[in-house]
This record gives sequence, C-alpha cells and structure tokens, in this order.
Amino acid sequence: PSSVTLHSSTALCGMAASLVEPSQRDEKYKGDIASYLVDLHDNRGTFDFCGGMMFQLMLSDKLRDHLVDVAATNGQQPEIFDAAKPRMFNIPGYAQNADADNIRIFHGRELRQIPDAAGGFGFVLQLSMANDDDPEGWSAEEVNTYDGWGADSGRTWRKADIYESEGFKDFRKTFGEKAFGLNHRFYLHLDGRNKIWLSAEDGCEGTPAEAGNPISRLFGF
Repeated sequence: PSSVTLHSSTALCGMAASLVEPSQRDEKYKGDIASYLVDLHDNRGTFDFCGGMMFQLMLSDKLRDHLVDVAATNGQQPEIFDAAKPRMFNIPGYAQNADADNIRIFHGRELRQIPDAAGGFGFVLQLSMANDDDPEGWSAEEVNTYDGWGADSGRTWRKADIYESEGFKDFRKTFGEKAFGLNHRFYLHLDGRNKIWLSAEDGCEGTPAEAGNPISRLFGF
C-alpha cells in the first residue's frame, strides 16, 4: 500500500533496464502500459523532471488496482501519444478543465518533503483514480479550483492539514507531517528517441531515469 513505511523501505540498487531503456521496455511490456506503470510504482521508480529533479512515482491504491485489472482483463490501456504531441494542448479534444479519464489524462499531484522518497530529493509524483471516489484522489475543492494550465506561482499549494480537511484522511500517514503539494493533470507521450515522458498540463515533464546517474540520463537510457 501507499504509505510512509513504503518510502522508508530499503531502496533498490537501481531501476531495471526495462523500466528505463526504450527498446528493453518495449520488448518486455509489448504495449502493456498498465503493467509498466504498476512496475514503476512497485519498484519505487523515479522520473527525471526539469533536468535533474528526481520524483518517485506513486500510484494511489485504487489506481494501482485499476491498472492491474486492465492488464489482467485486456482492458483499455493508458494511451501514450506520439512525439508530435509534446504538450497536453496538442492532444485531440484538449480543453482547459479538470477532466481526467485514467486513460488519456490522469489526475496527479507533485508532492514535496516526503520522508525517504526515492531519488534523494524528497519528491513524489502521485497519480490517482479520477471519477471513482478514490480516497487518495482529488478533492472537490481541487477539482473546482483547478487551473493547472497556469504558472505554479499563481496556483494554490496545499499542506497536509488542508489535504486532510478536504477529504484525504490519511495524507499525513501516507506522505508525512511536512508534505505539501500541488495538483496537476498528466498525460504520457513519446519523444523522437522513443522515450516515455509523463507531462503535466503546464509543460513540466519527466522521463524514467535512475537517480544519481547523470550520464545515463544524458543519453536517454
């Protein structure tokens, strides 16, 4: 389960090549992106955002269960857009709203000051289940005030007590007393080297990368 005890567990020596290197990823997963995202979560996989800020990917329990079911039942896989769509506003049907469908667009949060988050920065990128009463998902207040196409500096960051008052009852148990964050919509796209990018609506994005290895990040492995 997603909890602080998960963060403080023994870190892996490194991410498996199939989680980072595009050809090995495609050979193993063969389009099963649901399983790929679950494995990134289960292995405390990290994404390199903004040229060196390492975020651990975490899925809410409900989203993880959903993706496991998608993989097991040949359900509708999360969509990865091609390299011609490097920004969310490039995808068909884009609109500035809070909608997400757990396929093309996901609800997420960037969270900071997380104890022992993988990557060494204390950063977590959490994805949750939209439209299904996920106890770890966006609150009504997050939905109603969402403006993630704008600059972070003008948006509402939430502290742990606010998350809990708005309905995420186990926020401090899950992420720690000092954690705070900002909600974003996210989508997946490829680049010209077939790397996967998890991209926020405002354009900040990250690609799976092993923490502490700038040479591998430079060459896209």
